[in-house]
Amino acid sequence: MLYSSVSAAEKRRAFRERLASGELLRFPGAFNPLSARLIERKGFEGVYISGAVLSADLGLPDIGLTTLTEVAGRGQQIARMTDLPAIIDADTGFGEPMNVARTIQTLEDAGLAGCHIEDQINPKRCGHLDGKAVVDTDTAIKRIRAAVDARRDDNFLVMARTDIRAVDGLDAAIDRARQLVDAGADAIFPEAMRTLAEFEAVRAAVDVPILANMTEFGKSDLFSVDDLRSVGVNIVIWPVSLLRLAMGAADRALDALQVEGHLKSQLAQMQHRADLYDLIDYEQYNHFDTNIFDFTITKE
Repeated sequence: MLYSSVSAAEKRRAFRERLASGELLRFPGAFNPLSARLIERKGFEGVYISGAVLSADLGLPDIGLTTLTEVAGRGQQIARMTDLPAIIDADTGFGEPMNVARTIQTLEDAGLAGCHIEDQINPKRCGHLDGKAVVDTDTAIKRIRAAVDARRDDNFLVMARTDIRAVDGLDAAIDRARQLVDAGADAIFPEAMRTLAEFEAVRAAVDVPILANMTEFGKSDLFSVDDLRSVGVNIVIWPVSLLRLAMGAADRALDALQVEGHLKSQLAQMQHRADLYDLIDYEQYNHFDTNIFDFTITKE
């Protein structure tokens, strides 16, 4: 009932332990707290919170317009609703190294299990768009060092994302990944890899976990979990997938409402009221007040 009974510290500890096992962890992207609970219900290992989704949720493009307050607030709402660890997109850290340090402590306080800091310049853009620009090595290293030095819980995962593959090629991405690990990064997020061989090359170059971003309509092919496992990837995210599916369904439903004047044709595509109430543990609230849950819903 209400929020997760597992503390943030315990989620981080369990996440680090599982990550160290070498298994591939699957982190679908949650677009709200309820979808995070569904991800847990379906048996996944973690929840990802995408900056692109947070921006889109506000009706904004993913170009660094969201603030630390907005990101941390939404991150807290999502993370507290699930027993799973949640990692969040912290863009470029919301400023210079001191801002990065504040970002880490704010996200710790919000109950996140980790975050990634990228090496794009400000304003940043979606990692799978053309025309990106990255900061110099010194600036990228300072961001990661500031993040690592600022955390108070050693189990809070500081992941370094590098977008340099799309700017200067794979060799540059491998060099940057090594430099970021030397700066203290716990994991590497090599953005916009094009082939399994590229993921494999990054895997061979660093001795920390690596993450694969399986976003639709981007630069990477949509490799399967088995494909990614075979080249040593440790975490895979589908950052915007659930939002895209939900918005696609909403778009079709509104078209049906315009044409048909009702939504009878869409009922089979909807989550039933009984399933929704089960997902939010409606019945558990009866332990506090028997007047709250005093009805029965059946599927017909």
